[in-house]
Amino acid sequence: MKIVIRDKEYEVVKDYGETTKDLDFQEIVTDYYDNFDYIVGDFAYGKVRLKGFYEHDNKLVKSFNNIDNVDNYIKDRCAYGCKYFILKKVK
Repeated sequence: MKIVIRDKEYEVVKDYGETTKDLDFQEIVTDYYDNFDYIVGDFAYGKVRLKGFYEHDNKLVKSFNNIDNVDNYIKDRCAYGCKYFILKKVK
C-alpha cells in the first residue's frame, strides 16, 4: 500500500494491528520527518507516537535511528504488544 504525505510517497512496510487504514497522515506527520528514510508509529494509551529512522548507509544514521535496529526499538521502547506501522519513503 502506498501513502502520500505532503507530496512525498511512502510504502507501508509493516502494519502490525492494521493501524494505517484509519489514520490521517497529513495531520499527524509533520515536516520534521521529511528527511528520514522511514517513519515508525506506535500506539499506546490511545495515542500515536512517531520516530524517524534512516537506512544503514545514510550519512545521518546513528545506532538509535538505524532501521536495522527497529525491532529493538519496538521491543525496548514501545508498550508490550502495541500496534505499530513502518513507512518507507519511496525515492
